[in-house]
Amino acid sequence: MGEVMGAGITHYPGTLYPDEFILATLWRTLRRPGFPEHLKDPSAWPELMRQEWGNDEGHTAAQAHRKALKDDLLRVRKEIDEFKPDLVMIWGDDQYENFREDLIPPFAIYLMEESDVHPFTSMANRGVENPKNVRGEGPDATFNIKVHTEAGKYLLTHLLDERFDVSYAYKFRHMDELGHAFSRVPVYLDYDKVGFPYPIVPLQVNCYGRNVFTQGGPTVQDKYEGMPSPSPARCFAMGRAIARVFKASPWRVCLLASSSWSHAFLTPKHDYLYPDSEADRRLFNALRDGDFDLWSKLTLEEIEYNGQPEVLNWVCLAGAMFELNMKPSYTNFVESHLFNSSKTAAVYR
Repeated sequence: MGEVMGAGITHYPGTLYPDEFILATLWRTLRRPGFPEHLKDPSAWPELMRQEWGNDEGHTAAQAHRKALKDDLLRVRKEIDEFKPDLVMIWGDDQYENFREDLIPPFAIYLMEESDVHPFTSMANRGVENPKNVRGEGPDATFNIKVHTEAGKYLLTHLLDERFDVSYAYKFRHMDELGHAFSRVPVYLDYDKVGFPYPIVPLQVNCYGRNVFTQGGPTVQDKYEGMPSPSPARCFAMGRAIARVFKASPWRVCLLASSSWSHAFLTPKHDYLYPDSEADRRLFNALRDGDFDLWSKLTLEEIEYNGQPEVLNWVCLAGAMFELNMKPSYTNFVESHLFNSSKTAAVYR
């Protein structure tokens, strides 16, 4: 019989960059054509956002925000090390990276043996000269991530037996590496640069659904219509199935959800300026209290309305923990309006 633990972290890019870059999303929003003029004035922002902005344009808040994220990552890493898993299975989204117009599967497992990833190229690709990061790595730094192909095949086979039609890939399609929801996990959980010895099984969830083509820019977005994501009920059920599969396996497995929750740039009711932290807090309270009933009854419409598409990764985790009757041993909610999204960390032991 296998052993299972659960965990969840953010893959927010600002975790790796100093204060002058952590507000990049906000600056892009304020400069967006057609953005409401009156909302460019901080006095018109909600209270939490004004508090974070302070009298130094968010720099003090950025330091506190990153410290909270770092503390969470170190805590989750400590728990994983104590558990000593044979592998870490990651639920992650694809933002028009490996899956594009030619194929966007609801779920897909990567079965290649390894992937060299470059987590620091994003700022360089945005035109930032010599972008610095908290690890002191160059923008072209390469990290090798091992994939537990045997466990991936085992999971895929048993999910098909459980009537979940999951796709698989031995090669990448439009990138030469894993997307950021997967590639950042080993790097973030190695914040202290001690190495990350655990192979992973990357399981893509089509979280972005109707919004997936917005990641490809206006030309792509205007040409193609995004179709819905898999429903939260289906994600919850698949999480339950994955828990059963790995519980019956020969491995010790950490099941990990990789994402932030509501995103400012996905929340039109707030003019894309700040996320829906109230909706996030409601989900967090249910997560903290082990209220799986709320998680099992989420709808795709409310998740999209609240700017929370990536929360589908956590719905899978919630389903798995429900199946195993596990409540979290650690949770934390880092609320923010200024830094694009609130972030959640959790451990189930």
